[in-house]
Amino acid sequence: MSRDPALPEPPSRRLLLKGAAAAGALAAVPAAPAVARAAEPARPPRPVPFVNPLVRNRADPHIHRHKDGCYYFTATAPEYDRIVLRRSRTLNGLGTAAESVIWRAHPTGPMGAHIWAPELHRIGGRWYIYFASAPAEDVWAIRIWVLENAHPDPFKGSWVEKGQVKTAWETFSLDATTFTHRGTRYLAWAQHEPGMDNNTGIFLSEMANPWTLTGPQMRLSTPEYDWECVGFKVNEGPYVLKRNGRLFMTYSASATDFNYCVGLLTADADSHLLDPLSWTKSPTPVFTSNDTTRQYGPGHNCFTVAEDGRTDVLVYHARQYKEIDGDPLNDPNRHTRVQKLGWKPDGTPDFGIPVADTATAGD
Repeated sequence: MSRDPALPEPPSRRLLLKGAAAAGALAAVPAAPAVARAAEPARPPRPVPFVNPLVRNRADPHIHRHKDGCYYFTATAPEYDRIVLRRSRTLNGLGTAAESVIWRAHPTGPMGAHIWAPELHRIGGRWYIYFASAPAEDVWAIRIWVLENAHPDPFKGSWVEKGQVKTAWETFSLDATTFTHRGTRYLAWAQHEPGMDNNTGIFLSEMANPWTLTGPQMRLSTPEYDWECVGFKVNEGPYVLKRNGRLFMTYSASATDFNYCVGLLTADADSHLLDPLSWTKSPTPVFTSNDTTRQYGPGHNCFTVAEDGRTDVLVYHARQYKEIDGDPLNDPNRHTRVQKLGWKPDGTPDFGIPVADTATAGD
């Protein structure tokens, strides 16, 4: 068999013997002690600047970061007639993600009008959406309703109407959110309490299942400060963040124009959450309109985390102008916005001010 001329010549026997001797000599030399090198710490991913507004014409935003690594977004559409859903691997990606309509208002009867403030939650291996709606024939008889989807992908499967969340009174109620603490699931929401001189206060109850309340329903907050009573006496849109041994419950106050702002309730993690005395209310709003950044009526917030899994993110809506013609609820330009949530040395959240719009190449 002829040899391929492209292959190198084999080494001679003399070279092989010399190589073996050299290898033996090297083996006889004591090995130098290895110098331990400290492993360089992994650098955390560099935060990506947020683009604001994140999603235009979407109010009352809710962003859920799921264990699949995706962010799921839903919010109030200005037509108040449907529930929408977006998904993205990044927060900024939600701004351009395709939007699906997963449920529409009924043409008549219950759940026929004022489809407001949906929130998407994963509970017990199923998806749930909490939202507010009213009968098509009585559009201000707003109540809390629940949808359920057993499919692992909320864009697939069927959304089943589980019915109304029954509270202590058949009165104006909305803005439900759910959370767990020490193994107990709670629902927080806004409702008008009979006999109270206000539109809505904030209530809390334990849950028997994702659509049923159990036990006492306690009022945690009612509008009492001047900044909670501009235009309307309102506490609404509660949302809970657990950090630093405490529970922080944000809520929104006053009319939905530039007076809309965020208040804060705080409870110790070891306290009895259904005891109103466990919650301390901030005497001043923690997040308000800002003329410098030209953001007005920031509110109805929730919280999520950035892609690094550590940085807390404030999600809210705001308008880009102060003056509104007519009823603010008929103005469609409440846009979803996101910004980093800071923390003070005492372990309480530092909301800062609503950030200015992101500059574009044409600015």
